[in-house]
Amino acid sequence: MRALYDQIILLLSTPLAVLVIGAELLICHLEGVKSYTWKDTIHNFVLSLLTGVADLVMRGISLIVLTWFFTLGSFSWSHSVLYWIILLLFTDMMHYWLHRLGHQCRFFWAVHVNHHTSTHFNFSVGFRSGVLEPFYSFLFFIPITLAGFAPVDIFFMYSVCQVWAILTHTEKVRKLGWLEYIFVTPSHHRVHHASNPKYLDKNMGTVFIFWDKLFGTFQEELPPQQYKPINYGITHPLEDDSLPNIIFHEWGAIMKDMRRKDIDFKKKLKYLFGPPGWSHDGSRLTSEEMRVKEQQSSKF
Repeated sequence: MRALYDQIILLLSTPLAVLVIGAELLICHLEGVKSYTWKDTIHNFVLSLLTGVADLVMRGISLIVLTWFFTLGSFSWSHSVLYWIILLLFTDMMHYWLHRLGHQCRFFWAVHVNHHTSTHFNFSVGFRSGVLEPFYSFLFFIPITLAGFAPVDIFFMYSVCQVWAILTHTEKVRKLGWLEYIFVTPSHHRVHHASNPKYLDKNMGTVFIFWDKLFGTFQEELPPQQYKPINYGITHPLEDDSLPNIIFHEWGAIMKDMRRKDIDFKKKLKYLFGPPGWSHDGSRLTSEEMRVKEQQSSKF
C-alpha cells in the first residue's frame, strides 16, 4: 500500500516539478537573473537521490516500528474528510518539531545543514535534503500512530507536505496576501533560508505557518528599508562545496571540537548536543547570540 501511495505522489509531483522549475528558469532568463548554476542544481538532485536511497533502506524498518505502535493505540478513525484534515495538521506539527530539532541541536543540525548550504534559492533547492534524516525522522510520527492514524496514511501525508515544501523555494513569488497568515509561503521560507542574524532559525513550518507563531519561531520577511537584503546559505560558507563535504562537514567539525584537550566531558557533550554555534570560549556564536549582537550594534 505504501508503494502505491509513493507511486501516486511520484506521478503527480514529477510533472509539477518539471513545470515549475522550467517556468522559473524561463523567468530568470527573461529577467537576466542567474538564479541557477549547473553545479548547485546537480548537487540538489544528487542529494535528493541519496536521501531517497536512505529512505528506501529504512522503509521496512520504519513501517514495522510505526505499525507496532499503531497496534498499541486505542483510537479508531473512519477514513472521512475529517480524518485527512486532522492527519494533515498532526503530520505538519510533528514535522515542525523534527525541523526545529534540526536547527537547535548540533547533532541533528549536522544532518539538516545539507539543506541550507546552497547560496541560491530556487525550486531545485527544495530537493536538497538531509541525506541521513530518514534514519530517524519516522520516530516523530509515533505519536500520530498512537492517535489511531495508519502508518501508510502518515507516509502519504508526509509526502504531500514535502511537495508543498518544494513549492516554497522560490524568489519569484512575492507575498500572497491573506494566505501569509495560514500557510508557509515563499516569503516565509526565504526568511528560513537566510543567513542574516535576524532570520536565523525562524519559520520552521512546512505547510502551516501558525506553528511558528504559536511556538515563537515566526519572523516576517522585511522590506529593504527596514532590514538588509537576504543572504542565502549558512553563516560560514563552505570553502569546499564537494558532495562529501556538503554531507559530512559538520560531523568533521563536531569531532574536531570533541577531541579538544582543554575542555571537560560536559563541554564535549555541549559541542555535540548543544545549539549550533555554541563554544565554550565565545569564539563562535549561536543564532540567538548573533541576533543579540546585531541588535546591540544597530543601536550605535
